[in-house]
Amino acid sequence: MTATDIDGSADLAGLAVRLDEAARTGTPIRQLAEAHGIDVDAAYRLQQTLIARRLTRGEHVVGVKMGLTSRAKMVQVGVDEPILGHLSDTTQVADGGSVDITGLIHPRVEPEIAFLLDRPPTPGMPFTDAVRAVAPALEVIDSRYANFTFSLPDVIADNTSAALYVVGPWQPVPDRIDNLGVLLDVDGHTVQTGSTAAILGDPRRALAAGITLAGRHGPALQAGWIFLAGAATAAVPLTPGVHVRATVQGLGTAAFTTTGGTR
Repeated sequence: MTATDIDGSADLAGLAVRLDEAARTGTPIRQLAEAHGIDVDAAYRLQQTLIARRLTRGEHVVGVKMGLTSRAKMVQVGVDEPILGHLSDTTQVADGGSVDITGLIHPRVEPEIAFLLDRPPTPGMPFTDAVRAVAPALEVIDSRYANFTFSLPDVIADNTSAALYVVGPWQPVPDRIDNLGVLLDVDGHTVQTGSTAAILGDPRRALAAGITLAGRHGPALQAGWIFLAGAATAAVPLTPGVHVRATVQGLGTAAFTTTGGTR
């Protein structure tokens, strides 16, 4: 099958079902891109088809997330360009709440910085016009592919491995966010240290990149949406019964406790 063949809505719908069922049942699947001739553009169309399927179940898109914005993450998964995915209301966990990892395939967590969009951002718009507030955040990622192995089109189609996320208290936009210290603690022990500089050198560049990607592939960014700028450190595997906390210098913390277990 070629990339042209995958343009058909039936092909996209069938592959979206496979990804969706993998996530819902916690059952890993084989990579799709090579076998089905999926390039980056087709992968974004497949991601949109997957999200549309979830919306029919009552989910609502409330933001977007950047992926592969840190050098550590690029090295970890073997790719070299940022990507864009969707955030939904049903995957947000309250700060300090519980994250049930039952059914997740190989959950991992990474510390991030989040932006609250004040208006639909456009290319070249000043950061402080586009962003109302910033916050520390945590993202739980969980690739639906076996062995956490995938190509760039595969991870795009899989909504950039999005699973769950936590946003800490919103704060006024500081003068600088380009080199804030970041800590990831598990049960009180620091397991990763980093800086917001790991996010494309400056998290504001992640917003600019996200605006470009959204303009090319969708979705249209909206006022009031959450924008996860990307990970400041490598992701850390999650196990049941641990307390996870991200601290971002000058912004505070975001935290959750894991429950359950994997299937």
